Amino acid sequence: MPRQGVIVAVLAFSGLVSSFMFTLMVPIQSKLPELLDASRDDTAWVVTSTLLAAAVITPISGRLGDMYGKRRIVLVLLGVMIVGSIIAALSPGIVGVIVGRTLQGAIVGVVPLGISILRDVLHEDRVDSAIALISATLGVGAALGLPISALIAQRSDWHLLFWAAAGLGAVSLVLVVLIVPVSVLRTAGRFDYVGAVGLAVGLIGILLAVSRGNTWGWTSPLTLGTGLGGLAVLAVWGWYELRIAEPLLDLRVAARPAVLLTNIASVAMGFSLFSSNVSYPQMLEQPVATGVGFGLSLLAASFVVAPSGLVMMLLSPVSGRLSRRTGPKLLLVLGAGSLLVAYVFTLLLSTEVWHLLVANVLIGVGIGFGYASMPMLIMRSVPQSETGASNGLNALCRSLGTSVAAAVVGAVLASNSADFNGTAAPTATAFTLSFVLGGAAALVALVVALFIPSSRDPHESHPSLRR
Repeated sequence: MPRQGVIVAVLAFSGLVSSFMFTLMVPIQSKLPELLDASRDDTAWVVTSTLLAAAVITPISGRLGDMYGKRRIVLVLLGVMIVGSIIAALSPGIVGVIVGRTLQGAIVGVVPLGISILRDVLHEDRVDSAIALISATLGVGAALGLPISALIAQRSDWHLLFWAAAGLGAVSLVLVVLIVPVSVLRTAGRFDYVGAVGLAVGLIGILLAVSRGNTWGWTSPLTLGTGLGGLAVLAVWGWYELRIAEPLLDLRVAARPAVLLTNIASVAMGFSLFSSNVSYPQMLEQPVATGVGFGLSLLAASFVVAPSGLVMMLLSPVSGRLSRRTGPKLLLVLGAGSLLVAYVFTLLLSTEVWHLLVANVLIGVGIGFGYASMPMLIMRSVPQSETGASNGLNALCRSLGTSVAAAVVGAVLASNSADFNGTAAPTATAFTLSFVLGGAAALVALVVALFIPSSRDPHESHPSLRR
């Protein structure tokens, strides 16, 4: 078997590729109606389709990994992403791009599966540090991918963004084939197809309501119908999952205090992170004449945001050492606390570019510690046979937080805007409310983290100790 450090590096690279998919469209998002000759409502699906696909595929791919081999499912997800990237790169119209972006969303399942692979193949002493590194890629890829995407979009044809994604995916796929060992720990049984369909329908309904509520109207029949319908489907799905012998997700395991509270904190932390991703770049790029913005280009603004990703990467070995000494709960508390400090700092000081730079560094500390702690807390509380599905559920909870933040903070910025040269520009009040919401979510994550049990489940042990 290849050296363990090489396996970690390959899975970390796959994580970087995964997170890059979510910054891919940022540089050209506002230009999509012109580029695709479509309405803004239609082009919004270029982003929404990836979000929906990622949310549905992540927990399902985790279960498939537990049953049929995590490495095998990672390769399938990478292959689907590559195909989607090629379809989008070759498509001049909106339909092909939406189809391609939907398929690209499959790669999000690679990160929780990669974390589960680490638990299977690494020595116990190396697991925490490796998990911290893989978790950091969720932020690093997004932070570093933004300036790269902006540079490509400014200097070349926008289709090159998709060719770059396909190339990165192909490199990752080859490395996984050559380096990552075949999964030998499998869960017996049949795949729960009914549960998979029920989960998909319920999640799509809720996420459609959340992501499209601003456009459809929060009280419109369409928003209420999809949102409440999704909740109803998930309620029936939960009832069904508790009554079958081989469920898609073991909800009794998911209800364990450590797992449940970690997932709740994940939703809040995801919200807090994405509040900054929505509000800080807009403030940096908004014209100075509005009295609120700093007038930076997208490329310049991305360099202000990028240090948060570098901080996450630098903190990954620190996170691993802290987890081994004190347990992952402290990491989550420190991470939520750092996010809270970042928003308080921004509310007090946000009149210079360096103020937002400092805030983004604090965001990087918070996410670096917080995202590293979550899979550690989960894997200390679930059976070996449930690691893929449980990590997928945790990733889904983070995605729910970011989705809600995108909708809520977007609505706050849109509803508190003033006309500037014929364009609506968010006011100082809009940004203040956004920072308050981000800080409130960080406070929720902090309080929930304090109640997470600190001890490891006595029934669980690392697989290396059982061989």
